[in-house]
Amino acid sequence: MNAPYPLTLYYDAACPVCALEMDHLRERDRHGRLVLVDIAAPGFDAAAHGATLQAMDAQLHARRADGSWAIGVEALRLAYAAVGLGWLWRPTAWPLLEPLAAWSYRGFARHRRAISGRAAPLIDALRRVRAARALRRMQACRDGACAHEPRAADPGSTS
Repeated sequence: MNAPYPLTLYYDAACPVCALEMDHLRERDRHGRLVLVDIAAPGFDAAAHGATLQAMDAQLHARRADGSWAIGVEALRLAYAAVGLGWLWRPTAWPLLEPLAAWSYRGFARHRRAISGRAAPLIDALRRVRAARALRRMQACRDGACAHEPRAADPGSTS
């Protein structure tokens, strides 16, 4: 398999947990390795991407640069590696943990809307914190104190 980047992630932005996670990845994507596509957007046509909306809605789908697909936990591993956090998801590929990780992810994906509903206050609070942090960074840049220091890369990541 060739390098996976750019990696196109097909996610449900109508799911608050999913949108929050993609916002996090977007914020950390310093090298432009990720392309985020909202499958809940009006006019999105899964068939044009060679899939069904039902399948894409069931689990996160990612298309690598070579056109091959990664689904579920594998898609998350690639996305996190793209932003220098590959070490967080690397254990999910270990032979003893891989089946448990895949099962757990499928369970989360199946119930993500109910989880999002229950977690709404926490999600809203996290979004406010992230927005305030972004505003402070923009203000610092306007005031001439903008420091564009790259984040330390994970030594074992593919980034």
